[in-house]
Amino acid sequence: MSDTPAPAADTTQASPAKPTITFEDFARLDLRVARVVTAEPHPNADRLLKLQVDDGSGTPRQICAGIREHYKPEDLVGRHIVIVANLAPRTIRGEESRGMLLAASEQGEGESKRVVVLTPSAEVAPGSVVS
Repeated sequence: MSDTPAPAADTTQASPAKPTITFEDFARLDLRVARVVTAEPHPNADRLLKLQVDDGSGTPRQICAGIREHYKPEDLVGRHIVIVANLAPRTIRGEESRGMLLAASEQGEGESKRVVVLTPSAEVAPGSVVS
């Protein structure tokens, strides 16, 4: 018998898989690195943060993200994130969002969920393509 304790049971539940897409569907996504310039609570939504990001285009981009319960705005400023740059603009509670940040979420026990914003593992310039 081994003295090594058994690993703890994984209490997270995987989300159901989505339908398979073609490579061409995936290739239509424009995933880019962006640097968070400013972040603040969305004025009309308790769960959203309003981010101004530098996506390397020279034109400021605003993204509304449902991560307010998981991140303080000041902790995001200066961070490099991964965004979907070619998502059609959408007005969310009176604020235009021109893209979406990528984040991983895992469901814990009960209603608790951990959300982790995806970031490059090394410094890369805003606008760098993610593939």
